[in-house]
Parts: sequence; C-alpha cells; structure tokens
Amino acid sequence: MRTIKKIHKAISAPIHDLITFRALPTSQIDYLDPFLFLNHHGPQVYPPFNRGLPFGPHPHRGFETLTFVLDGDLVHRDTGSGESVIRAGGIQWMTAGRGLIHAEVSSEEFKEHGGNVEVIQLWFNLPAKLKMTAPHYVGLQQAEIPAITLDEGKVTIHAVSGEWAGTKGSVPSLTDIQIARLELQVGGTYTAQIAASRNILCYVVRGIVNINGQSATTHNLIQFNNDGKEIQLEATENTTLILGHGEPYNEPVVAQGPFVMNTQAEIMQAMRDYQMGKMGVWAE
Repeated sequence: MRTIKKIHKAISAPIHDLITFRALPTSQIDYLDPFLFLNHHGPQVYPPFNRGLPFGPHPHRGFETLTFVLDGDLVHRDTGSGESVIRAGGIQWMTAGRGLIHAEVSSEEFKEHGGNVEVIQLWFNLPAKLKMTAPHYVGLQQAEIPAITLDEGKVTIHAVSGEWAGTKGSVPSLTDIQIARLELQVGGTYTAQIAASRNILCYVVRGIVNINGQSATTHNLIQFNNDGKEIQLEATENTTLILGHGEPYNEPVVAQGPFVMNTQAEIMQAMRDYQMGKMGVWAE
C-alpha cells in the first residue's frame, strides 16, 4: 500500500465573481510531475442575466488541459478549429502543444437564465519531445464517457483516459495519463493498483473518504510517496473525487502565465510567436 506524504488543503483564489479553490500550485506544493495545475471553480449559483464564466480568449503552449464540467455548461472555441458546448458530466481535453488560443465561457442560454456552476480544470505537462506537437481538442458529453459500476452500485468510475477495472477511457493520451472521476456512495470501496513509479493526482471534490488509512475531505489534494502500488478508498460520506496517475518526466519546468516550457528562452519564444499570430488569430 502506498503511504501518504501529505494532505494539502486547496487555497481560496477567486477569479472575479467566480468562487475558486486552487489545489496546484500553492505555497506548499508546486506540482506533481506531470500534473501542473488544478483549479476547482464553484459550486455556486449564477443569477439570471449574468456575465458567465470569465475565461475569454487566451493562448497556451507546452501542455494539455482537462476540464470536468460537473454542473452548468461550458462553451469551448479555439484557433485550431475545436468547438463544442459541454454540459454537466462532460469533459474537454485540449492538447495545446505548439500553441493555440482558446476560450471557455458560458452559453448564452446560461447567461440569460443563470443556474449552478461547478468546474474542475487540470493542466498536464508535456515532455520536451512533445511540447511542439500539433494542437488537438476533444469535447465529450457524459454519455460518451464509459461509466463503470462497482461494489453493488456504490462506486461509479467515469473513465476519461487509461484503463479502469478493465474498461478503457474515452480519450487516448499522448503520454499515458490515466484519469477518471469517481463517485462513491457511503460505504462504497474501491482499490486501485498503480505502479510505484507513477505519480498520483487525487483530489476530493466533495465528501469524506478514507484513503490508505487516512481521512480526506472536500478540497483536499492527497500527495503520495512512491513506495507502493495499492490505493484503497472507502467513502464515509457520498464522495466525488478525481483520481489520475502518470509517469514523471523529471525535466525542468519553466512556467509563465499561459505557457509551460523547459527553458526561459522557450517561454520568450512562445510570447513572440503569440504576438506574431503563430498560435492563430482570434476572430469574434
């Protein structure tokens, strides 16, 4: 069984009027190679005639994003021709690679009528050899993501990528990132076998769960040592969590704003390329 190094509490980091808790990076932990960033937006209720989510057009290079839409909706558009409206239960996976501009905003319907919003966004690093790969986008609704039911219906795994209980997730990962959203009812148990070499991302969205003998709760990020394979989960409240794992790259990480590269020179080049329109030109 893996031992837990530390349980981190996500920090409050609101963006305009959007409730946000950031689990990565914080003053306590920079990243969990290859997992760079985790923001938990909401849950909150937007009134009618709202401005929607504040993620207008902005560039990215050198990594991938995965967005879980837990409630509300999310309209995605990018300069690589990706476009979709994802509703509750769906996901967006975008490989920024060599660079693009994208926006993630609320639908006009949501802005008019309001409603509940809850979104998790993750950033996955890309190794140096893939930093300049071609951009790619996948948007999936909940029905397009395999839902694996275990423990007499007390555990549901929404398999995004990798293999979970013998079922493959919907998104092929360039770097063998394996990740899923898990829902556990009170008393539900799940055991995962994850190679000791792989780093684990485990974030409790809501609820209380015993993880390898320690209790974790809402907004907790669990950091593991690389000393065992088994992860045991047992919910003491109805719990939703994000569980993922990947091999670390052990490469330099230089991050500045929306770009993540290996050197400062590459960051400066990304800025120049963006300014020169090499990541596309945004058309309203």
